[in-house]
Amino acid sequence: MPATPELDWNDRTDHDNATRGLIDRLDPCIVRNDSGRVVWDNERWAFLDRDCPPTVHPSLWRQGQLNRIHGLFEVVPGVYQVRGLDISTMTIVEGDTGVVVVDPLTSKEVAAAGLELYRRNRGDRPVMAVVYTHSHADHFGGVLGVTTAKAVEAGECAIVAPEGFLHHAVSENVFVGPAMFRRAVYMYGHSLPAGPEGQVGFGLGQGAASGAMGLLAPSEAVTATGQEMVLDAVPLVFQLTPDTEAPAELNVYLPDRKVLLIAENASHTLHNVLTLRGAQVRDAHAWASYLTESIQLFGGAEVLIGSHHWPTWGRAEVLNLITEQRDAYAYLHDQTVRLMNRGLTGPEIAEELAEFPGELGRAWSVRGYYGSISHNVKAIYQRYMGWYDGNPAHLWQHPPVEQAKRYVAAIGGADATVAKARVAFDEGDLRWAAELLNHVVFAEPDHAAARDLQIATYERLGFAQENGTWRNAYLTGAKELREARHTGDADTARTKRSSRGGSTDMLAALSTRQLFETMAVRLDGPRAAALRLLMRWEFADTDTDIGEVWTLLLGNGVLTSMRGDAPGGEPPQLTLRLERSTLDRILAGQATFTESVGSGAVAADGDLAVLPTFHDLLEEPLRKFPIVLP
Repeated sequence: MPATPELDWNDRTDHDNATRGLIDRLDPCIVRNDSGRVVWDNERWAFLDRDCPPTVHPSLWRQGQLNRIHGLFEVVPGVYQVRGLDISTMTIVEGDTGVVVVDPLTSKEVAAAGLELYRRNRGDRPVMAVVYTHSHADHFGGVLGVTTAKAVEAGECAIVAPEGFLHHAVSENVFVGPAMFRRAVYMYGHSLPAGPEGQVGFGLGQGAASGAMGLLAPSEAVTATGQEMVLDAVPLVFQLTPDTEAPAELNVYLPDRKVLLIAENASHTLHNVLTLRGAQVRDAHAWASYLTESIQLFGGAEVLIGSHHWPTWGRAEVLNLITEQRDAYAYLHDQTVRLMNRGLTGPEIAEELAEFPGELGRAWSVRGYYGSISHNVKAIYQRYMGWYDGNPAHLWQHPPVEQAKRYVAAIGGADATVAKARVAFDEGDLRWAAELLNHVVFAEPDHAAARDLQIATYERLGFAQENGTWRNAYLTGAKELREARHTGDADTARTKRSSRGGSTDMLAALSTRQLFETMAVRLDGPRAAALRLLMRWEFADTDTDIGEVWTLLLGNGVLTSMRGDAPGGEPPQLTLRLERSTLDRILAGQATFTESVGSGAVAADGDLAVLPTFHDLLEEPLRKFPIVLP
């Protein structure tokens, strides 16, 4: 499709900034884990060096070319960035004796590779501190690649994070991680091959690294804007920005270098008010307000760097980029609310606000590569008004399969519905074709003609998208329909549950209360409703001399955790004595309760039947549940 005419295709500023300061790079840019498995391969996007084909939006192609640029870069003397080894960027600030690492990427392997790339050019400097800018895994998951729990416990390395970081990192990545990870396959195109007819990136980055994820709990919390710290003689000034791009987030200013690290609050794309993978709806109004505060607090900044993308140099240029980003979120918020108060619903507002006006519409930095105007507007509506649009017809609708059966019957049957979808497809009304065909596929999953036409519809929709996440969603939907057609098994996805043998790194950073809360959201409430179980847990390896004692009460289909003894002195049916690390291994799937009792890792007094009864009520999440099929 033709390029958007309003954009200045001759502007090379982004390319110049993305390549500026290059010191060294990995050749090839491939990272493997200890067993030799590839966890990052930047070479798979080498096709982006060619001209844009008709199967990719030219603007998204340009963004992919910029994001593929990789290596170690000097931002200013003493401040370096590792880019192109993950979706995110790792910043390294030199101090007196070592370095401060900001946002250590997604996994241990890529973080270690990035640090090694730095060290082979700047010397083997120890990591004296790690700063997490926010609570998303691609900004903390690689921490064990740059430091160790032992170093943190010994006071040799500080871990700094915004107030509330650990709670939000847990609630997003542990509580609903399985559902989000499944939807992330669609959003990020994890299962798509890289190529002109597949994954070309998604605006914020090219892909997310795999490998071993970990989490070390913060040793220092940033609790107020204006708070200052000196880490290895590096002065830092913090700005708290909660409920912006993440529920716990901060910006970092380096006053002696005049460098503002603005986390993920400003980047070279329009971001998400609500991600397609799922999350809490973000506050676009607060987001814009905090960017105004950033301008006021750090107006002297001469360089802007972020947790993604390339830097911006020059005081005027920094101000312009932050202003563009601020105005984009403010415009979407204010105009959505204006039209909401006129009575329009989320989808109606999204159609009304299809493009940014004037200069904002011509700004590369707010193109909808990652977030989109359409789904951000709907998210703002959802934040204020919820899922219900006020129309009673939408208050108690049939679920998708029953609704699909009724629509297909009303239209005249599956074949008639497919015929109408074919007309819409031929006329270019792909949205209507997709909706009609979705009803057929949900009503009659084995209808071959509906599946085939839906595959073609999704592919044509995907190829046209400037938004990388929309492209990935459509093409992944087409891929999964095609695979289901070939296997003839629409139920395969339903049976794939989380496998045993997961990592305990994330779990080890959680409090015992948080661990029990993860068990509560796995409890099959309807099956448990008729039972009342009371269990006492005594942990031996805690930070206190007497250890931790917890009571778990199962009643009314709810698992309640209480520190200490049960209220009223009610005796437990079962008492368990164990180390916390044993519970971590059980929850990670490396062992079971029964095995642990048998091996002596868990000592049990009381009714031993309680334990298997309880364990049987904990549901393993589905690893691959169906999305484009019922």
